[in-house]
Amino acid sequence: MNKLGWALVATVASAVLFFFGTGLDPVPELAWLAPLPVLLLAPRVPGAAAMACAFVAYLAGSAGSWSYFWHSLSIPRPAAIGILGGSALLFALSAGLFRVLVRRGHGLPAALAAPALWTVVLYVVSLLNPTGVMDTLMTTQADRPSVLRLATVTGGWGVEFLVLFVPAAVAAALAPGVRARARLSGLVVTAAVLAGLVFWTTPPLTGPPTRIALLAMGQSRWALDVATFEGRTRIQSYVDEIGRLPEGVQAVVLPEATFAVDEASRPRLVEAFTQVARAKNLDVVTGVIDTTPDGRFNAALAIPPSGPPVEYRKWHNGDSPNLGSGTRTAHLAGIGLMVCMDVNFADPSGEYGEAGTGLVLIPASDEDVDGWAHSRTALIRGVENGFSVAWSAARGTPMLADARGHVLAETHTGDRPFSVVVADVPLGPGKTPYARFGDWFAWLCGLVALAGIGTAARRPSLSPVTTNAGQL
Repeated sequence: MNKLGWALVATVASAVLFFFGTGLDPVPELAWLAPLPVLLLAPRVPGAAAMACAFVAYLAGSAGSWSYFWHSLSIPRPAAIGILGGSALLFALSAGLFRVLVRRGHGLPAALAAPALWTVVLYVVSLLNPTGVMDTLMTTQADRPSVLRLATVTGGWGVEFLVLFVPAAVAAALAPGVRARARLSGLVVTAAVLAGLVFWTTPPLTGPPTRIALLAMGQSRWALDVATFEGRTRIQSYVDEIGRLPEGVQAVVLPEATFAVDEASRPRLVEAFTQVARAKNLDVVTGVIDTTPDGRFNAALAIPPSGPPVEYRKWHNGDSPNLGSGTRTAHLAGIGLMVCMDVNFADPSGEYGEAGTGLVLIPASDEDVDGWAHSRTALIRGVENGFSVAWSAARGTPMLADARGHVLAETHTGDRPFSVVVADVPLGPGKTPYARFGDWFAWLCGLVALAGIGTAARRPSLSPVTTNAGQL
């Protein structure tokens, strides 16, 4: 088979693996294999061909997400095009850097620099993008706690790096012209990292668990005004459903923006939920759009059986100019509060982790198809920072997960009047190494990527590696 044929085979193989291994419903194991065909091809064809194949493979492999991005309510279409095209371009650049380094005999540097470039660029995007970042390679591993435990030290960026590093190390070891020692070093590092994940043990979660219930109405409308008949009817529906919860539930969480309140109508909502909170001896947390003299906020309102309510104002509202942003964390009896898109960013999760918070309750609202991916983004934040997660989503995947990344209970909304999830949730330890030191690994990836780019930019010396690397 000639080079064109191999290029076609590699591109199609990677595209198929990316299609099934990434996206909104991934097969986790395939994500590790998806980059391999293109990376095996890269040192055997011209640079432009290698990058073109990588670009096409990633873009075609993301086809399962095209419809979601195009019709998403939270991602503007120009941004959607930028995400899809930019991700494919980034993979092409990573493959191009890998090709240059491996053709010069730098096997291990190639295997390190390519995923480092990928990871640090995504990190920068996460800082600049108003909707944060979700549904990347780290998300594909969210149902694999044995892999995700790495995030307690490196953050999710370590998982992001690892999923691309393993196929890059294998491809470098099999590349033509790479010396035996360089082949072996990459495989040894890969084996050591994977063995470390297999044998890495973490202390069990201790302390009494908290029984949490999630309630989400099947027919969800955004922010019903509690001053209207429909709003009052919805309050009563939730009050009745909370009354049916099993004994022992200590907190119940409703979805994001379940109600709209202002200074005049807020007491109606608080009074109704205070009564049922006292009757059931539990805390009620609901999402509200709250209009105050300070502005209009998307908030989580926590109503205890006694004492004043606690309100947390969402920090990250995307491109919603009519909503103000909060700047403070909030706790109810030591339990933290967040809202939906906040989990797409490092903070406020990092602040809760640094404070030693063991459980965070999160009202959320999704778009059906992205329910699993967004719930797992919340799960990753919990693992990174050492807290368990209660994710109550309208049009999504209500989920309870512990701080080690184990899903304790979940469902998907929409096929019944109310979706109900109940489980005993152990408190996490908080204060993980990542919570203490932040995104150090992403910065390290930046240094590794710069070193790789610097090595690639140097004028190569003539060697057998250079003259033979183009052979198939």
